Amino acid sequence: MQKTLIFGNSGSGKSTLAKKLAKEKGLAHLDLDTLAWQPTSPPERMAIAASLTLINAFTHANNSWVIEGCYTDLLELLISENEADMSNSATNIIFLDLSISQCIINAKNRPWEPHKYSSKQAQDDNLEMLITWINDYDTRVDTFSKYHHQKFYENFQGTKKHITKLQ
Repeated sequence: MQKTLIFGNSGSGKSTLAKKLAKEKGLAHLDLDTLAWQPTSPPERMAIAASLTLINAFTHANNSWVIEGCYTDLLELLISENEADMSNSATNIIFLDLSISQCIINAKNRPWEPHKYSSKQAQDDNLEMLITWINDYDTRVDTFSKYHHQKFYENFQGTKKHITKLQ
């Protein structure tokens, strides 16, 4: 049973790596972007409890999985402190900690993500905001920040990998 969490800055390659692992190892794949936001305009975060319900439905329906996202508050829900209930706890984590410049290049070159945007044009229209968001990764202190990703990585007691360059 493999239960992997992948996290890092926007544009770090989380979705690409998760899709690759899912295909190679036969894992179910969940992108936290699909359940972290309410379908409103402008987007608003879904309540943590509501996201947890959806995460639990996914993890209980799948014995082996890969979950990816930048939401430390949601990732923390997948780390069990209680060894008696490890059913939806990650067995390993991967921190994609690429440079800001590499994340921006990746964001500019990413293919259309139809589960996030209604069209490639809508995705491209959001690129300027995304680049600003990526640039702020090192200085933000919110749940999406490098600060919280590093703390999450440091505190995880299982198998972990810290990747700073893609091969």
